[in-house]
Amino acid sequence: MEADVIVVGAGLAGLVATHELIRRGKRVIVVDQENAANLGGQAFWSFGGLFLVDSPEQRRVGIRDSLDLAWNDWSGSAGFDRLDDEDAWAARWARAYVEFAAGEKRSYLTDLGISFVPSVGWAERGDLRADGHGNSVPRFHVAWGTGTGVVAPFTESALRAADAGRVILRHRHRVDGLVLSEGAVTGVRGVVLADDDAERGAPSNRDIVGEFEFSAAAVVLATGGIGGNHEIVRRHWPARMGTPPKRMITGVPAYVDGRMLDIAADAGARLVNRDRMWHYTEGLRNWNPIWPEHAIRILPGPSSMWFDALGRRLPEPYLPGYDTLGTLRYLRTTPDLVDHDHSWFITTQRIIAKEFALSGSEQNPDITAKNKLGMIRERAFGKQAPAPVEAFKKYGADFVVAETIDELVAKMNTLTDRPVLSAAGLRDQILSRDLQVNNAFSKDAQIQGIHNSRRYLGDRITRTAAPHRILDRAAGPLIGVKLHVLTRKTLGGLQTDLRSRALGDDGTVIPGLYAAGEAAGFGGGGLHGYNALEGTFLGGCIFSGRLAGRSAAEDA
Repeated sequence: MEADVIVVGAGLAGLVATHELIRRGKRVIVVDQENAANLGGQAFWSFGGLFLVDSPEQRRVGIRDSLDLAWNDWSGSAGFDRLDDEDAWAARWARAYVEFAAGEKRSYLTDLGISFVPSVGWAERGDLRADGHGNSVPRFHVAWGTGTGVVAPFTESALRAADAGRVILRHRHRVDGLVLSEGAVTGVRGVVLADDDAERGAPSNRDIVGEFEFSAAAVVLATGGIGGNHEIVRRHWPARMGTPPKRMITGVPAYVDGRMLDIAADAGARLVNRDRMWHYTEGLRNWNPIWPEHAIRILPGPSSMWFDALGRRLPEPYLPGYDTLGTLRYLRTTPDLVDHDHSWFITTQRIIAKEFALSGSEQNPDITAKNKLGMIRERAFGKQAPAPVEAFKKYGADFVVAETIDELVAKMNTLTDRPVLSAAGLRDQILSRDLQVNNAFSKDAQIQGIHNSRRYLGDRITRTAAPHRILDRAAGPLIGVKLHVLTRKTLGGLQTDLRSRALGDDGTVIPGLYAAGEAAGFGGGGLHGYNALEGTFLGGCIFSGRLAGRSAAEDA
């Protein structure tokens, strides 16, 4: 054998598994189809949000959280309805993960040197039902260093072990098959791709220059999901979400292609919950792209007004920051919207200055660089939006700016194939909303949500603008933002038991095969069920990668 364990995929889940294997004295081969610049995978590009429960950061700002409340939120969001089959292990993984988030997760990360921004974010506020989808309290802990900082300790661990000869990094090696012997997985085979010095995240060549086969006592699959492959996204798009948009933009690099899932299935591994996905409706075309159709998501505060493609205000709970998949379902199943692939924010300069954040480590240079003073100065006290947001406003193809609603709507209509928006119709809806702003007993659900948000000090300081009229010129200029569907995460995947061992179609363990991260639906073939609570993707990679590494070390 060339190694004790082979890890396929050098993203976060694979690197966490490698870290755990190294700590247990195992010799590891890490195989990845991309070059060394891509070590850390798509997690490197993330905002670095992590779901924690009853943390010191929460308690410090007066948030009262508990395992019971978090589990109630998770269960209501997941909606597990295949418990005798595809969700049999996923539900158990979900409970174990929430217990991890309420227990050991924070100390595991801080022991690695990862720390958190003091203000806890309130992501995915939900569908307005106590037993339904959504976070009852803020739980989105942004790591200092963003996703780049989360990946760094595991990357450094692998590189140190490589220098010591305990890890062999095989970049530009694409796995095309698993090697089986008497029903057990004993290695991987594939092709060597030509060298490529493409920058991190950029597409690389697929020119074949050789072949390889490696053997080991165990193989860990940590190869990610399908978000970069629109053909597979469309193939598995669920009927409950209507039809996929004719045009989508992409929130992950092109190498997130899903190809390893079918390769594992061909070797006998079971794929479950393939119709569960997580895509965003607040996507922007990147004015400075790295990968094809490179998209950035707005992480909105609660105050922008959201309109469909025909200019009608979205009903609650389809409000900014509330119910991601509910909004997507509404936009894709409402009959007269199906032919349209976009929606709109109408907002003000005062709102974007306080409330707009952009996904991605490169879009948050202050937090990525751990510039605490810079973050406080720009986000808490700045009159302009953070510099990356201002850059999108200036250069982005999806932003228009104007002083009046008539001028704004005229510009918005230039961004579509035909002008369907009515300035008069939009003005009437905005005026009705504006009449509610100074009403402490507002009947408008969005205004109620803004007041509720500002009761939390963290949101009041950094994420929620003081209530004001959209048409108040002092808050302007007015800004229109065209929003697209952005592909992101696979919620289903390879079914695994609670030791990350891959299961076959008959439900039995496939000896020697483990799966982690998005390839395993972040654990069990889909621990999120139908909905995510945010901050749970990086955390799911860490949790499942840790278990996969520890289990493979015990068995190898």
